[in-house]
Amino acid sequence: MIGVLVADDDFHVATIHTAYVERLDGFTVLGRAHSVASTLEAIAALKPDLVLLDLYLPDGNGLEVVRRSQGTDFIVISAARDVASVRTAMQLGAVHYLVKPFGFPALRERMIAYQGLHDRLTDLDQTDQADVDALYELLRGPAIPPASLPKGHSAPTLERVRDTVRSAREDVSAAEVAAAVGISRPTAQRYLSYLAQHGVVHLSLRYGTTGRPEHRYSAIR
Repeated sequence: MIGVLVADDDFHVATIHTAYVERLDGFTVLGRAHSVASTLEAIAALKPDLVLLDLYLPDGNGLEVVRRSQGTDFIVISAARDVASVRTAMQLGAVHYLVKPFGFPALRERMIAYQGLHDRLTDLDQTDQADVDALYELLRGPAIPPASLPKGHSAPTLERVRDTVRSAREDVSAAEVAAAVGISRPTAQRYLSYLAQHGVVHLSLRYGTTGRPEHRYSAIR
């Protein structure tokens, strides 16, 4: 499980963001903080993997937390839209910057991308250039399918199919995706084929002793 600390000066907003995180598989909220001082204390005590960090805190700028914290990753979540804040967050190593207000899908997209990066870094011992390129690519997330979908395709269903593949620990079949999403296997197969055609998921074949090979799908890493 990836341990998350939610840091926001607004108690109501912190509660909403906590609820968002708790909807995601593989993440657990370790605590909440509402100031620079309490966030630094919580990081020292709880040792979260990831902090969802507001910049407008009552006792200072949240970027000071990033400056003073080593070994912790940050997704900045703020109403601050000025280029200086964004540039500084990037220079300090924040893995994402999400501008308020936003909905659950926007946060989920970035959290899943971070999850892929975290898991990959955990698995690696040493890297070559291809590994480094792949790690940076993980933060961007896979390509988004074209806005114009074929007739009979639903954007929300497509997103759910994509997210199911991305959150899986190993490659999955159309039947497994269908069960997770709550659609028929042929429908899942259509959506998976569409995603594979547009480079969002990877298709591989698993050969058995007899019959046709099984189609397996995995996230592009």
